[in-house]
Amino acid sequence: MSKYCFGVDLGGTTVKIGLFTPEGEVVEKWEIPTRTQENGSKILPDIADAILAKMQERGIAREAVIGVGIGVPGPVDDAGVIYRAVNLGWGVFNINETLGGLLGIDVKAGNDANVAALGEMWCGGGKGYKDIVLATLGTGIGGGIITNGKIVTGSKGAGGEIGHIHLVDDEPDACGCGNHGCFEQYGSATGIVRLAKRRLAASEEDSVLRTAQAEGTLSAKAVFDAVKGGDKIACEIAEEFGSYLGKGFAAIAAVVNPEVFVLGGGVSKAGEILFGYIAKNYEKYAFHACRNAVFKLATLGNDAGIYGAAKLVLG
Repeated sequence: MSKYCFGVDLGGTTVKIGLFTPEGEVVEKWEIPTRTQENGSKILPDIADAILAKMQERGIAREAVIGVGIGVPGPVDDAGVIYRAVNLGWGVFNINETLGGLLGIDVKAGNDANVAALGEMWCGGGKGYKDIVLATLGTGIGGGIITNGKIVTGSKGAGGEIGHIHLVDDEPDACGCGNHGCFEQYGSATGIVRLAKRRLAASEEDSVLRTAQAEGTLSAKAVFDAVKGGDKIACEIAEEFGSYLGKGFAAIAAVVNPEVFVLGGGVSKAGEILFGYIAKNYEKYAFHACRNAVFKLATLGNDAGIYGAAKLVLG
């Protein structure tokens, strides 16, 4: 009998679902809407219905399914208990037991960023390594830490919240978490735009970024496009940006000593030009035994979550 597992990536708008073989081959993937009405009470029943319907469609018996893994946007402990997911309307409850009861199949839940890190380790940019840090450089900085092939969860599922490491004193602007000076205020896509605006305001030098700012198109992409074009101001912004990322990653490395940092998210689309700005600062600030960590780009994109969720149940 062929064996299968399902990987589920639960987002605020859509739920991505993948049917996998134990070797990591995607048999099929599809999406359903995330219905957050009535405090998200419909979400897990919708997921169960979608999985059971797919099993019926493909003639897959329950005993052929190793399990269902699910990544969710909130802190989840090792027992599958989620400690609130505000954008879903969820409070505290056990996802493994609830979804498992609906399916009659073993379920294992994890935080979505941690699960994505597991996916990148299994079949993506971190393949071949067992100690990795995934840093998703988007609106904020999402993080997932894998040590010896296992997710670092923490006591309440908040392990890997690397974006909220305190990096800078006297920062006037508040982070989304309410604190000031968090890593993601400088190392994210939003952060690089903040750095660019401050640098442009402090200088009168010509830069293509002034046009972008005037047109409302100033973005991380605009900055790195300008870097590739040799724009002096843009290169200075990239240097500052790389300094913050180097410091932040050095702090993380002193705790978990990864073999590789895998970079995903919108900022990573700048490509390997990022590494030059990050690596020299990382080497400058990192503890000597951690300096041989390498930097790689994430490769699974939006599928990292379903891959990692499937890997959760495969062990």
